[in-house]
Amino acid sequence: MAATLSEFKRYKPWEVDGKFFGDGREVALLDYVYGHPELDQMRGSPAKVCQAIDAFARSHTGLINVGLMKGAIVTELIARNKPSVMLELGGYVGYSAILFGDALRQAGGSRFFSVEKNPLFAAVAASLIDLAGLRDTVRVVVGTGAEGIQRLHGEGALGTQIDMAFFDHHKPSYTNDLKLCERLGLIGKGTVLVADNMILPGNPEYAAYVRASVAEKLQKAAGGEEMGNPNLEYVSRFVPSYEPSGEQDALEITECTGIAA
Repeated sequence: MAATLSEFKRYKPWEVDGKFFGDGREVALLDYVYGHPELDQMRGSPAKVCQAIDAFARSHTGLINVGLMKGAIVTELIARNKPSVMLELGGYVGYSAILFGDALRQAGGSRFFSVEKNPLFAAVAASLIDLAGLRDTVRVVVGTGAEGIQRLHGEGALGTQIDMAFFDHHKPSYTNDLKLCERLGLIGKGTVLVADNMILPGNPEYAAYVRASVAEKLQKAAGGEEMGNPNLEYVSRFVPSYEPSGEQDALEITECTGIAA
């Protein structure tokens, strides 16, 4: 059952002196966690590590994490769909990788891949993922979304199809990175896509793409627009929720229902 707004304490504001991340708060988080008096209790406990990250963001500096409320929506999807392989684009400090990687493991899944462009953030994430006891399930890959997709596909790590993907990286890259996955044949019937920040800041291009019919996509392709696989059929829905700061946001949840003949 999804959390309600009254069930969590809000994060401190993200913006500090005009910056939203990358001003030292991520390393300060690592120092906070590894200096915590209950560090030994956190070892091997994804829930306790996430709780410590939340506590830091509520008492020190806000973090751009998915948060409790949107996180609950995604973990319920994981429990219901039982993905074997899940891809995340935009890992930041590892909060979502810990939360979703644990849910995937509990659902019987095998691999969770988290792609993060910033090598410092990726190192913080890898350290916290290891502390949570998820090293054998979650792998952090340094690179842009497209670089991570190409690298993992080239290795054969993603298998023949991604079961589930979470988009939470560079917002203008959502659509192009989905198209890349389509061209590589990684999207098929049953693939579930979740896109974050559909209100803050919003992503009308991505929403239009996953909501378009096959006929509409074929028409755009005929007009010269670069496509992935326009024959993929999607059913998509807009799911309102909240940021951990308390601001309203939403997810776009999309399922591939098949390939048009």
